[in-house]
Amino acid sequence: MSVYVMKHVLNPAAVMLLCMFSLFFVQPDLPYIAAFLCAVIVFCADCIAENGRIFGLFCLFFFLTGLANPDSALFFPAASYGLFRRKLYPAAAAGVLLFCIILFRAGWELTSTGSSFPGGGDFPMLLLCLDLFGFLTAFLLAEETRTREELEAALRRTQDDSTERDLLLTEKNRSIQEKQDYEIYAATLRERNRIAREIHDNVGHLLSRSILLVGAAKAVSREESLAPTLDSLDTTLNSAMDSIRASVHDLRDEAVNLEEAVRSLTGDFTFCPVTFQYDAGRTVPRDVKYAFISISKEALSNIMRHSNATKAVLTIREHPALYQLFIEDNGTRIQKRGNGMGLANMRDRVEKLGGNIHFSSENGFRILATIPKRRQDDETDTDR
Repeated sequence: MSVYVMKHVLNPAAVMLLCMFSLFFVQPDLPYIAAFLCAVIVFCADCIAENGRIFGLFCLFFFLTGLANPDSALFFPAASYGLFRRKLYPAAAAGVLLFCIILFRAGWELTSTGSSFPGGGDFPMLLLCLDLFGFLTAFLLAEETRTREELEAALRRTQDDSTERDLLLTEKNRSIQEKQDYEIYAATLRERNRIAREIHDNVGHLLSRSILLVGAAKAVSREESLAPTLDSLDTTLNSAMDSIRASVHDLRDEAVNLEEAVRSLTGDFTFCPVTFQYDAGRTVPRDVKYAFISISKEALSNIMRHSNATKAVLTIREHPALYQLFIEDNGTRIQKRGNGMGLANMRDRVEKLGGNIHFSSENGFRILATIPKRRQDDETDTDR
């Protein structure tokens, strides 16, 4: 509020107060009061008018009233403040010129008639100097106001640019962080695959060889005292082999990236363009991942074999309580497929996970599968 008062009230009020010093030279009669009220109207118009041309015409009209009421000329500096602030210099120059003409005409009329100004005396040159000083003051204050407004506008632009830059940097940092997290995630999956291959190719083969050797030793051994030892060794090696197989299976399951796997399927599908949208997290349970991958494979195969679709959409989304798979094509020709084993297999996979699947053949073919999320207490060790 104080800034607004300083900008729109104090400076023009100071010019108006300077114009009021004319009371030392003239009496406040009715024409003077009318001129003062007109100046106040111009003052208010300067505060609320947004269109500079309209305000300039309004001021010119006020200047022209000085031809009928010379007292209006005493308040021309107050009106010229708004013109100077808006850079309407031609209109302000017209006001200065009319002021000089009106004041000198009034002085000439008084001189020719032998009259004197109220209060006595000849034409007061001090009044002329006072009003000219008022024009100069209005110009300087208007320049100061406009300079302050330009600085404030520049400050706001700088603040806006700084805020926008901060938002862009925040977004860029977030994108970089997400990309870094995804690269770490992808590197982790690659490392799991490598470890699974190493275990399968090296440790697994060594254990298989050892199991075969123990079996051969049991077959050719004639020593009954060695039989318990060989049996125990065979049991231990088979148990180790089972553990290795389970570990390799878990590593490979965890290394499956649902988004990359389905994107690879859609990328290799050449029958028609497929729009793939993925909006799910990275920690999707492996049974859900394999179900969605299997359904996607079967659905793309059905599109190729049983429809004349020209485009398809495959969407995977994660909601707070469920996972959702949506597949749609615009095919208008759907052939009979016997007993429909493909759709039956899709339904079995989803229902085993406690979900629902719906098929629709209106205006194309649609598959909507939803699988509820399990509670942490319901998860088994293999799910983790």
